[in-house]
Amino acid sequence: MHDPPIPLPQLQPLQLSLSGNYRAICNHLLALTHSRSLRRGLQLHAHIIKTGLETIPLLSHHLINFYSKTQLPNSSLQVFNSSPHRSATTWSSLISSFAQNDLPHLALDFFRQMLRIGLLPDDHILPTAAKSCAALSSIHVGLSLHALALKTAYHLDVFVASSLVDMYAKCGEIGYARNVFDEMPHRNVVSWSGMIYGYVQLGEDEEALRLFKQVLVEEDVGVNDFTLSSVLRVCGASTLLELGKQIHGLCFKTSFDSSCFVASSLISLYSKCGAVEGAYQAFEELQVRNLGMWNAMLIACAQHAHTNRTFELFEQMKSVGGVKPNFITFLCVLYACSHAGLVEKGQHYFELMKKDYGIEPGSQHYATMVDLLGRAGKLQDAVQVIEEMPMEPTESVWGALLTGCRIHGDTELASYVADRVFEQGHVSSGLNVLLSNAYAAAGRWEEAARARKMLRDQGIKKETGLSWVEEGNRVHTFAAGDRSHAKTVEIYNKLEELGDEMAKAGYVADTSFVLKEVGGEEKNQTIRYHSERLAIAFGLITFPQERPIRVMKNLRVCGDCHTAIKFISKITGRVLIVRDNNRFHRFEDGKCTCGDYW
Repeated sequence: MHDPPIPLPQLQPLQLSLSGNYRAICNHLLALTHSRSLRRGLQLHAHIIKTGLETIPLLSHHLINFYSKTQLPNSSLQVFNSSPHRSATTWSSLISSFAQNDLPHLALDFFRQMLRIGLLPDDHILPTAAKSCAALSSIHVGLSLHALALKTAYHLDVFVASSLVDMYAKCGEIGYARNVFDEMPHRNVVSWSGMIYGYVQLGEDEEALRLFKQVLVEEDVGVNDFTLSSVLRVCGASTLLELGKQIHGLCFKTSFDSSCFVASSLISLYSKCGAVEGAYQAFEELQVRNLGMWNAMLIACAQHAHTNRTFELFEQMKSVGGVKPNFITFLCVLYACSHAGLVEKGQHYFELMKKDYGIEPGSQHYATMVDLLGRAGKLQDAVQVIEEMPMEPTESVWGALLTGCRIHGDTELASYVADRVFEQGHVSSGLNVLLSNAYAAAGRWEEAARARKMLRDQGIKKETGLSWVEEGNRVHTFAAGDRSHAKTVEIYNKLEELGDEMAKAGYVADTSFVLKEVGGEEKNQTIRYHSERLAIAFGLITFPQERPIRVMKNLRVCGDCHTAIKFISKITGRVLIVRDNNRFHRFEDGKCTCGDYW
C-alpha cells in the first residue's frame, strides 16, 4: 500500500451553500481533483459527510477518483468501504485508483470480486484491467480478460480493443496483439502506439518504423508522446541519426518535445548516435526533469568519457527535490568510474549507494565493480569482490574479470576463472570468446583452439565484427577485409594513402592484436583492413571536411586500430567518433577522449 488511510472527517467542513445540491458538490469536487487540491478536497469530503450525502454513489465515485489523482489509493478504498451502495461505477473507480497508483495486483483482485457479485464490466473497467495485466506481464489473466470482452461484445469497442493490443504487446505476445489490431474496425492512437511499442520491444525495428510511417501518412489518428518515444528508441538502437532528427522535428512541431518520455528518448538517441551535444541540448531545454531523464543523461556522459560532468550531474540531481537516485543511477556513475580508472571514487559511490540510499547492490553493480578493479589491474581485489558477493556470480561478473585478465595478460587467472565457470555447466559464447582471446594473446594456441572447439560443438559461431556509417537514408556496413562495397577501389586506395602518411608520422602496426597463428606479413594485411578502418575511409571520401565521421561497431575496437585512428585524425584534421560495444571514442588532433583507457 502507498499511503495510510486518512481518518474522515479530518478537517473542519467548508462553509458552503451546497447542502443538498449534490451536483454542485460533484462539480466542485471535479475541479479540486483537476487541481490536485488535497487540503480543500478533504474539507469538502468532511462537508459531504456532515450533510449525509456520502450515500450517493456518484459522489462516492468522484471521491474515489479524487483520492486516486492525489495518489492516496488507501483513502479511495476507505471511501469505497463506507459506501452502502456499490455500483458498477464505484467499483470501476476503485479499480482504476489501484491501477493508476501502481497497485495492479489489487486492481485485479477487486476486478475478480466485482465479477463474483455479478456485476459485469464495461468499456471503462476492461481497459483498466488490461493495463494491470500489462503491468504484471500476466498473459494468462489477459487471455481470460480478452475472452470476457468477446463474451460481452466489448471487443468491438475501440478503447477496449486498443487496451488489449497494448496489453498483449507489453506481455511480448505480438501475434495476439496483431490479430486484435487487424480485426479492429477503427483504431486510435493507443492501438497504433501499442503495436509500435510491441515491435520495438522485440527488436523488429523495420516493422515498427513501417507502422509509424503508415500512421503518419495513411491514418488520421495522430501520435502521442508514447508513440514518438518508442520510435526514437528504434532510431537510437539502430543509430539512425538523420531519421531521429526528423522525428525530433515532429516532436517539436507537435509540442511533445516537452514530454519527459520523449526528452529521455532524445537524450538516448543523440548519445547512441555519437552526437552527445544533441543530448545535452535536449536535457537543458526542459526545466522539469524526471528520474528517467537524469539517468539517460548520466549514462550519456559516462559513455562519452565526460566523467567529471557525470559526477557534477549526480550532485546536481541530489539537490533537486522529488528526484532520488535509484539502482540505475548508481550503475551509470559506477560505469563512469570504471572507464576512467577511478577506483577510490567507484568504491565511494558503491558504499554510498548502500549507506545513504539503502539500495542493495545487484549483480550488475558487482559486475561493474569487478570491471573497475580488473581494468585498473587490481585483479586479486576483483576476485575478492566476487568471493564476497551475496549472490552467485553471473556471466557478466565473470566476463568482467576475464576482460581484466585479457588487458593485463594474466592467463593464469583466466584459466582459474574458466574452471569456475565450467563448473556451473553451460558456458555462453561470449565467455568462450573472451577465454580464447586471452589464451591467443599469450600465444597459447592449443588452449585457444580448445575454447573455439567448444563453441563449434555447441553450434555457435563467433560474432562477426562489423562497422557501419550512416549516409543520408542509407547505412553502409563493412566487415574486415570487405571488398563488396560499390566504392571498394576508392576505399582501399584511401587506406593505402593513409598508411604511407601514417608510417611517415611514426605509426608501427602492433600485430599482437591479430589473434590467430599466421605469418607476420599476413598479420599486417589483416589488421590494416579491420572494419572500422574501412568505414572511416568511406567517410573520408564521402563526407565534407567539416562533418564529423561517426562509425558504429558491434565489438570492442582493437588496440592497434585505436592507435591508427589517432594517427588518422591527426593527419586528416577530421573529428572521428567511433562507438564500440562499450563506449564512445572521440578522436581529434591525434588524441582520444578515452585517454587510452578502455
